[in-house]
Amino acid sequence: MVSELKTLVTFFGATGDLAKRKLYPSVFNLFKKGYLQEHFAIVGTARQDLTEDEFKQLVRDSIAGAAEDKAQAEAFIEHFSYRAHDVTDAASYDVLKSAIEEASDKFGIEGNRIFYMSVAPRFFGTIAKYLKSEGLLATTGYNRLMIEKPFGTSYETAEKLQSELENAFDDDQLFRIDHYLGKEMVQNIAALRFGNPIFDAAWNKDYIKNVQVTLSEVLGVEERAGYYDTAGALLDMIQNHTMQIVGWLAMEKPDSFTDKDIRAAKNAAFNALKIYNEEEVNKYFVRGQYAGGDSAEFKPYLEEMDVPADSKNNTYIAGELQFDLPRWEGVPFYVRSGKRLAAKQTRIDIVFKAGTFQFGAAQEAQEAILSILVDPTGGIEFKINSKSVEDDFNTRLIGLDWQVSEEDKLNTPEPYERMIHDTMNGDGSNFADWNGVAIAWKFVDAISAVYAADKAPLETYKSGSMGPAAADKLLANNGDAWVFKG
Repeated sequence: MVSELKTLVTFFGATGDLAKRKLYPSVFNLFKKGYLQEHFAIVGTARQDLTEDEFKQLVRDSIAGAAEDKAQAEAFIEHFSYRAHDVTDAASYDVLKSAIEEASDKFGIEGNRIFYMSVAPRFFGTIAKYLKSEGLLATTGYNRLMIEKPFGTSYETAEKLQSELENAFDDDQLFRIDHYLGKEMVQNIAALRFGNPIFDAAWNKDYIKNVQVTLSEVLGVEERAGYYDTAGALLDMIQNHTMQIVGWLAMEKPDSFTDKDIRAAKNAAFNALKIYNEEEVNKYFVRGQYAGGDSAEFKPYLEEMDVPADSKNNTYIAGELQFDLPRWEGVPFYVRSGKRLAAKQTRIDIVFKAGTFQFGAAQEAQEAILSILVDPTGGIEFKINSKSVEDDFNTRLIGLDWQVSEEDKLNTPEPYERMIHDTMNGDGSNFADWNGVAIAWKFVDAISAVYAADKAPLETYKSGSMGPAAADKLLANNGDAWVFKG
């Protein structure tokens, strides 16, 4: 039996695409499951001048098809209200304040306020400042701020934003969203590591040869050149999603499974991440840009709409991370992400060292591999050594596979549903804290500086491949190879 959560959520950017596609359906799922019952309220705000009825119709359309009946949908929508509001105008916060207080009184909510910023990042600091100065924070219960990425565009800008937010909120009140941390199979990393003594005992340099994280996309830049040409794969996928996944893989074993101890364990790893100089960036990282492919639809990146003809933007990044920890001494963490690759795949491959036992004159055992498949199909694969069926005693790799069932898929919360629910519970386990964000930016900034100065090769790769040959050579230099071939 679930417990009712009493809370009021204010959505900034309430008429935007994210709110309509993800946020309202996620809150509705929490309502259907009984986490939200009578004592909750949703206040929407944006610049758009909508009436309350028009806003409620927007929400109604957003959850269309998900309701069991009309009565259920209307019971949910009754808890919504709307106020048009200019987030840069201090005086207009009185309008929002009155809406929050009216909703709090109407639905019997004492304190417990969440402010969700689904707006352009340049407004994050301004909104936080005015929430405090104009008296919108609750004096009882909790106040929490949910922040969409990107959290800055460099360490300098991220530090400035953090300083602005901390003028109104403590760091444990800040919930920085990275929806990859809400994905079911990313959350499964902890269950696999710490729930199975066989892996818990072997999660170190003595047994693991290398760790690989792949986030590959088949799509090109499409209509996002305005943003993507300034971000590239490095800022779009490595600095945030990839680094947060690596945090779960590289972290020390937490003292307990609480958000405080989980963050402390992650930070022990992040603080040991080696930040590279220019020579090391060129040694340990590969940047690439997609060229044409076998199909006419595969245009080179430089011929895509709104891409500058002389752009040296990275549409592909591969690199080796190193952690200065006894647990990971000599173990490379390989990461890669890119557009126009052979397959859409988010996966983690743990490559174990090959056994040393000699089976007579026969071949040696091969490297066992544990794979956590995140997208598009969730699952776990474990390739282990077994005897082949030939007359001679030879070994071969066999697969022990599990795939998320259709029933499990139906019962799995969407990432945004999970993130909102965790925030209501005050559980920061699956959110990035400032230390982790800061280290990720410092690491990436060192690479970005080399690329901005054009002091690294820009490899090209064929659209529909798995990236440039230099990325394969990066691993081959250590006697390794990518597990996923596309």
